[in-house]
Amino acid sequence: MSSRTITSRRAVTALAATCAAALAAIAPASAAPAGLGDQITGDAVNRHLIALQRIADTHGGNRASGLPGYEASVDHVADKLRRAGFDVTTPEFTYDAFYLDSFSLAVAGQPTEGDALEYSPATPQGGITAPLSVAAVDETPGCEATDFPADVAGSVVLIQRGSCTFADKQRIAADLGAAGAIVYNNVEGPLNGTLGDPADARIPSAGVTMQTGQALAGQAGAEVKLDVQSRLESVTTRNVVAQTRTGRPDNVVMAGAHLDSVPEGPGINDNGSGSAGLLETALRMGGSPQSENAVRFAWWGAEESGLVGSTQYVQSLTFEQQLDIALYLNFDMIGSPNAGYFAYDGDDSDAEGSGPGPQGSGQIEQDLAAAMAAQGVELEGTDFDGRSDYGEFIANGIPAGGLFTGAEGVKTEEQVAKWGGTAGVAYDANYHQAGDHLGNIDRVALERNAKGLANVIEAYSRSTEAVNGMTRDERARLRQSQLSTFAEHARGPAVPHGHNAI
Repeated sequence: MSSRTITSRRAVTALAATCAAALAAIAPASAAPAGLGDQITGDAVNRHLIALQRIADTHGGNRASGLPGYEASVDHVADKLRRAGFDVTTPEFTYDAFYLDSFSLAVAGQPTEGDALEYSPATPQGGITAPLSVAAVDETPGCEATDFPADVAGSVVLIQRGSCTFADKQRIAADLGAAGAIVYNNVEGPLNGTLGDPADARIPSAGVTMQTGQALAGQAGAEVKLDVQSRLESVTTRNVVAQTRTGRPDNVVMAGAHLDSVPEGPGINDNGSGSAGLLETALRMGGSPQSENAVRFAWWGAEESGLVGSTQYVQSLTFEQQLDIALYLNFDMIGSPNAGYFAYDGDDSDAEGSGPGPQGSGQIEQDLAAAMAAQGVELEGTDFDGRSDYGEFIANGIPAGGLFTGAEGVKTEEQVAKWGGTAGVAYDANYHQAGDHLGNIDRVALERNAKGLANVIEAYSRSTEAVNGMTRDERARLRQSQLSTFAEHARGPAVPHGHNAI
């Protein structure tokens, strides 16, 4: 998953007092108890994770797009789906992949722990040496030229994370003549940041922890040595797309999860968990279910490199082909070891800033909440922040939703009272690290979310009326009228799933 920070939000309003009432609260045609989830077991989903772990172990320790572990993952998933009777394709796409060959940072002669922001331009061989300047800290740090000191030109400038994108911070610094940038976190943990797009990258840029940044803030004028040796390479890789042979092809229920990991590790929670839950659902459903609507499953490549696979897929479709997609469901991390339970805030009832999803997204949120309430789990909302593969679907007016168990955000005391776990600790302390292996999974959360997503997918295969509630022509007019609005907020910065752009 592209990096994201989840803050505590008010819980999604409980749909019913009991599990049975929760299911009854949803329109029967939309999400009546369907039974597919009853066939999903945690052991079966975990078996898929074991396969992905073994693939990573035998292919350099990761499943990153463009590398052998990812290609082996594609072949494994596609083979299982073909055997289950699906129409399966593995469409290729090409993108510029970022590779970091080496990184070092020293301030006042002291080695300083950090990392290059993804897509950071390289320094000259041997790095750059410049004085440290410090940007002002306010509600929008480094987001306006007035935040930067008068001596920023020629310096490496220290900027606090927050409000605007990392790309914007280093762009403004570059416009003022800065030689480099260091962004420090505003929450505990590593930064895992990205500049979003090579075209937006202006100056060598590093990320450091909150503690490191706070210590550096008192060292204005100290000598900084920053060495970033990075490169871009054109990579061709694949998505996996599988569709049932039954059901209406002009009213498709689509569900996706990204299959790639970051290069640092095997990516078993991020996002082997979503991939495995989706795969088991597809295998249990089979390629020719008795359904009203076709179901299209997708496993995306290069999500960790900027949502590339899903974005290129949606952009490759004509408007009529996009119109065939009734809705999109996204499952990106569903087994976090200190799990939270979140659904994307389709109606913006939490008012977190990015606005609601396209018409029907609020209904998807309610249906997911009811499916999880049937298992005794109360969900909270999480923002459509543009950091996972729903982004391009929303940008083109397609209703969307999904489940998420949290990444580097920190679980609160209130959430522990509801869900268990440990307060003050990240939902996934191994997010984007080598430790994201089989031992990094909450098996209970994995099974609950897999059951919930299976029941909702099966229910929508019967009817999407509660979500769409209109004729095809009405749907076309609505989406056409909303395109510019959703494109403005849904794409946001192009953020790799496992990386933060803000």
